[in-house]
Amino acid sequence: MKLLKLFGIPAACMMLALSLFACGEAPQEKKAEEPAKTEEAAAPQEEAKLIKAGFIYVSPVGDAGYSYAHDLGRQAVDALPWATTYFAESIPEGADSERVIRNMAREGYDVIFATSFGYMDPIIKVAKEFPDTKFMHCSGFKTAPNASNYFARIYQPRYLTGLIAGSMTKSNKLGYVAAFPIPEVIRGINAFTLGAREVNPNVEVRVVWTKTWYDPALEKDAAKSLLDAGCDVIAQHQDSPAPQEAAQEAGAYSIGYNSDMTSFAPKAHLTAAIWNWGPMYVKTVEEVRDGTWQGGQSLWWSMADGVVDIAPMGSMVPDDVKSMVEAKRAELKGGTDNIFAGPVKNQAGEVVIPEGTKAEDGQLLSMDWFVEGVVGTTK
Repeated sequence: MKLLKLFGIPAACMMLALSLFACGEAPQEKKAEEPAKTEEAAAPQEEAKLIKAGFIYVSPVGDAGYSYAHDLGRQAVDALPWATTYFAESIPEGADSERVIRNMAREGYDVIFATSFGYMDPIIKVAKEFPDTKFMHCSGFKTAPNASNYFARIYQPRYLTGLIAGSMTKSNKLGYVAAFPIPEVIRGINAFTLGAREVNPNVEVRVVWTKTWYDPALEKDAAKSLLDAGCDVIAQHQDSPAPQEAAQEAGAYSIGYNSDMTSFAPKAHLTAAIWNWGPMYVKTVEEVRDGTWQGGQSLWWSMADGVVDIAPMGSMVPDDVKSMVEAKRAELKGGTDNIFAGPVKNQAGEVVIPEGTKAEDGQLLSMDWFVEGVVGTTK
């Protein structure tokens, strides 16, 4: 108290301030308060939808031909991280295929690919029962709100193989082992013949029907009958390489189908009309996943889309022939298709496609007549 009295009240205040300074930290400039940070709750990510795709084959995947080519396309889909696939092989057309298609639909497959012409009616029937399932039928013409059909212009590479066969024949007789007399097969025979006769007007194409897609023994016997008739190049619309083997055994040339069949007849195989289904199948399942897929469509892809082509030409094909074929191939891949440009005559010599016109898709898809130069009937 004496001290306070001595220095007075101001001194007391100073001492109190010094005391506080000594006990605490130096005062700092106060900063504006930042709003409290709150962590936003992460929205739960929606799990990517797994697309289930089913495939039905008319022959075994080991046929090295038609079903083998389709299965390569299926494998491209199966490689996608958000897709899973299943296939059923060697399923006969008719009641058996309907049962398999229906079972796939019941098991919740998002899209079902039926790869043979004879599956068309079963697909349409089952599609009505499962409106939420997408159905794709190969080579047919019937559709539904949830069913489309698809194919590609395999007649384009058929024409190219005809150019090669017509250039390589010595007998001017070409043999063609064919499955069924439907527009798809007839159109291919006609395109092959038009190509062959473009480079060799004296060529004739002899057709033998097997009435089966896959029967190696029967296919080989049919090829032998054509070889016995003097044909020195054997072409085919069949699923196995048996006709190729028959040609090699006879010392003749051959034209394969579906896949590169060189390994089965390396001395005979000139080339093949081949399929590449991967781009089409991947595109389709992507549309199913994205919700952009549409039913009721008829899709017809071409060489320009990369779905069909020819296999590498064999070493026995002369360089000038290879150059000629490659030039025509480039035109087709560029979108120029004059294969069925008139005048085109039928077997009776009647002009079916007049000069200055080209066959429309409707004519091609319903083709039931042979062009001039074909020996055989469409039955």
